[in-house]
Amino acid sequence: MDMRSEGSGFTDDEKKPRAVINPPVFFGSAILILGFVIWGISAPDLASSVFGVVQNWIVSTFGWFYIFCVAAFLAFVSFLAFTTHGQVKLGPDGSEPEFSYWSWIAMLFSAGMGIGLMFFSVAEPIQHFMAPPVGEPGSVEAAREALSITFFHWGIHAWAIYAVIGLSLAYFGFRHNLPLTIRSALYPLIGDRIYGPIGHAVDIFAVLGTMFGVATSLGFGVSQVNSGLAYLFGVPETVTVQLVLIAVITLIATGSVVMGLDGGIRRISELNLGMALVLVLFTLIAGPTLFLFEAYFQNVGTYLSEVVQKTFNLYAYEKKGWIGGWTLFYWAWWIAWSPFVGMFIARISRGRTIREFVTGVLFIPVGFTFLWMTVFGNTAIALDLGVAGGAIAAAVSENTATALFKFFEYLPFAGITSVLATVLVVTFFVTSSDSGSLVIDMLTSGGEDDAPVWQRVFWAFTEGFVAAGLLLAGGLGALQTASIAAALPFSVIMLFICYGLYKALDLEAVRRNSLDISSASSAGVQGVNIPWEQRLRALLHHPQLPEAQRFLRETVRPALERAAEEFSKLGYDANVDAEEGRTCYIEVNHGGEQNFYYSVRLHDYEAPSFVVEQRHVRKQQGRHYYRAEVFLPEGSQHYDVMGYTQDQIIADVLAQYERHAQFLHMVRA
Repeated sequence: MDMRSEGSGFTDDEKKPRAVINPPVFFGSAILILGFVIWGISAPDLASSVFGVVQNWIVSTFGWFYIFCVAAFLAFVSFLAFTTHGQVKLGPDGSEPEFSYWSWIAMLFSAGMGIGLMFFSVAEPIQHFMAPPVGEPGSVEAAREALSITFFHWGIHAWAIYAVIGLSLAYFGFRHNLPLTIRSALYPLIGDRIYGPIGHAVDIFAVLGTMFGVATSLGFGVSQVNSGLAYLFGVPETVTVQLVLIAVITLIATGSVVMGLDGGIRRISELNLGMALVLVLFTLIAGPTLFLFEAYFQNVGTYLSEVVQKTFNLYAYEKKGWIGGWTLFYWAWWIAWSPFVGMFIARISRGRTIREFVTGVLFIPVGFTFLWMTVFGNTAIALDLGVAGGAIAAAVSENTATALFKFFEYLPFAGITSVLATVLVVTFFVTSSDSGSLVIDMLTSGGEDDAPVWQRVFWAFTEGFVAAGLLLAGGLGALQTASIAAALPFSVIMLFICYGLYKALDLEAVRRNSLDISSASSAGVQGVNIPWEQRLRALLHHPQLPEAQRFLRETVRPALERAAEEFSKLGYDANVDAEEGRTCYIEVNHGGEQNFYYSVRLHDYEAPSFVVEQRHVRKQQGRHYYRAEVFLPEGSQHYDVMGYTQDQIIADVLAQYERHAQFLHMVRA
């Protein structure tokens, strides 16, 4: 497996220019989605009937498989985070995160949970309270179990599913320069065949899962926006109104798509998180504050003490349809969303370590989610048992989308909070739609994140079209079934993705071990035969770009070409090339084994203050200088060869090749 980082590519095939559109995935996905929606619109009764049969069959036949997959995903990402693999960077060694923690967390939260939290924060705890899977409805025990179940559905299992996809894509995309698409995670298993029919099929499944997963959330979101408008302004709650809302909000989302990731999605995500904090803090203060603090810690404790038992509970001894409508739906929903959320969090997580990624993705959003569910869920149950006198439960039974607004009636400033909640649902709707458009566009364009705007606009409109079609075909029930059905094949793909990521990380660990062994046996090879006067001059010299480029052109490239010529005489395919005047590399092909790759790259740094002062005295220009750093597949080796002679550079290449040979020996062993 030939894996190189930053700028060179994975295989010779990857060096070829990629089309903006990957035709098999783009047109294959579009045709399947279009056919599905046309069928749903033209024969809604038949579609609704088929959806019901499909859901019952999947739940009864593959419920155990969903449970197994979700448990396996959680165990897998936890293992990676808390072993030595956790130290690996999602990008070349030395890379830094693109976004601040605040922006990163805001985008995680908005893309991963947003609309669902608004829709279910009151409705789900009340529903479990009224109809628990076991126990007496409306009891204290039912209240405690209601929050325990809600935590379970919205806890670390969901984010573990997202983490599997996000981690795999970030690792292969940023550390090994593969396309940022789902197929890349299978490279360790099928090699270059990811560029063929197998890879196309995997990406099409990912597009379908993303499309129907996002459409499900958009369906929940638009029904809640409709309920908010009905509560505030008396707008009727009808499918026609919801279709109009889908069209209007899709247009808003399209505007965000045009603005791009940093200008649109990031800013709206930060706005979402800010408004969500205002809403949850208001409810915390206006509600039973002391009780909510106590309940939060007790709910978390109950969750932690029961998480293993609930993970594997299929109610095998007391068959219940409840699990299909709740737990299995959630697991399928998260799996269907995983290509979308996973690819999105991969896109925003370059430069973080695996440990930082997993702990951040698993625990930071979950902590806020648990606070949100406690504040709204426990307050709703307390109000329903008290001043509401069952009115909130009745509203949930009649229409779950109205639950949040009925809840606010029993708190101060109900009109203001209802307006804020409606706006928040809309902005969550927008971030879900434009994030989904970004992800689907990347999937259908071979991993390119700078495709023409019209493609993202096309997918933004398609998401609205699918949500509208599924609403016509059977309302939220159709959306729910579509998610469960789309998740089944993709859950199998995710198991292979886990194995491929583990295999690649294990291979990288072997490589690091081989480098350590070689370093111990040939310490200081880079400095051999370098006189001390030359080393001192190199330490005190701070060259500008023209001088550094001349060194790369007149010393490094000829040295690498001499080495390549000698490799070729010995029967090896060795190539030397340069990129953008700042990189020169040699690659030695080893057939089915990992190629040897060595590059020298110019990196600029701010000059030390004493150097700047000297230049000022001498009236020289520039506050930066350049180092000619050695890069291997895992990133920079953090040493400078500026000033080396050709023979010294060749000696350094051979030293690194000796380490690579040791790595190949250990892999074969």
